[in-house]
Amino acid sequence: MTEHDDSLRVAAVSLDCAEPGELAAFYRDLLRGELLWQNANSAGVRVPGATLVAQRVDPYRRPVWPGASVVHLDLSGAEIETAVRRALELGAVEVDPQPDPRWRVLLDPAGHPFCITPFAPD
Repeated sequence: MTEHDDSLRVAAVSLDCAEPGELAAFYRDLLRGELLWQNANSAGVRVPGATLVAQRVDPYRRPVWPGASVVHLDLSGAEIETAVRRALELGAVEVDPQPDPRWRVLLDPAGHPFCITPFAPD
């Protein structure tokens, strides 16, 4: 970037929650990431391809599945069943109904939906 370059880039994806440390630990462990910081109001995790920031919102209201989420994460992995099992062990919850057999929708510990799929962009 030059000093006159005013283009924007994504710095992080922020996820509202009640317990930032818990949510950051979930994604750190699920995606084998690195904890960048943690305090009472936020925690940052570097994961492959992104930085996720869990940020405290008071009062936090969990998204309602299906339909209330504004943004969700799509996670790619070749072995969906293995990835789903790992996510469930770490505190995720599988949703019902599942909208499409090509991917699986789960909720993280704060209730945010995320998808696990074998498909990834080139």
